[in-house]
Amino acid sequence: MHFLSPVLEEYIQNHSEDEPELLQELTRETHLKVIQPRMITGHFQGRVLSMLSKLINAEHILEVGTYTGYSALCLAEGLKENGTLHTIDVNAELHEMQRRYFDKSKFGNNIIQHTGNALEIIPQLDMVFDLVFIDAEKKDYPNYLEVVLKKVKKGSVILSDNVLWSGKVVEPLNPKDKTTKILLDYNKKLKEDPRFETILMPIRDGLTLSRVL
Repeated sequence: MHFLSPVLEEYIQNHSEDEPELLQELTRETHLKVIQPRMITGHFQGRVLSMLSKLINAEHILEVGTYTGYSALCLAEGLKENGTLHTIDVNAELHEMQRRYFDKSKFGNNIIQHTGNALEIIPQLDMVFDLVFIDAEKKDYPNYLEVVLKKVKKGSVILSDNVLWSGKVVEPLNPKDKTTKILLDYNKKLKEDPRFETILMPIRDGLTLSRVL
């Protein structure tokens, strides 16, 4: 579902920061070689992630769901000088491609890849994260949230992607559609849980920003 007309989307993109050349290159290769290239973060949302990261100026960032590495590179732009970004993905086949682009950037030494189940990997990370980006298996969003909460502090920011789920969150719910039901409950929890201050932004497929209280 397009929430804005293509003309407005183009205008917004053209009046936001330009997409770095490395990310343009990554976008092209993703569309040529990887299944479901529409999953890539893209120019406008990528610049939003970059700006948020720069405003937070995080020492440690956690990303749940790497895909081909686009969003990780955007988030890394706001890291403190010796900060780290830990990114987790279940697909080992994308590891080499991710690493190649990370190392082409100036953040190669700051980005640490993990391959496997995020729910098993996150508890093993011995640090506190200032910024978390959740963009992996939607049915596990509630589980990711709870495990992440043990690794953040007051004032940390948790971003959740695809929370509008192509507009299905405002359509009559198909009883067989478990993913949409989980996202509906997840969005409700972020709004009502006293541990968070939350705003849902109509960016691309929906991006929620939650500040830990």
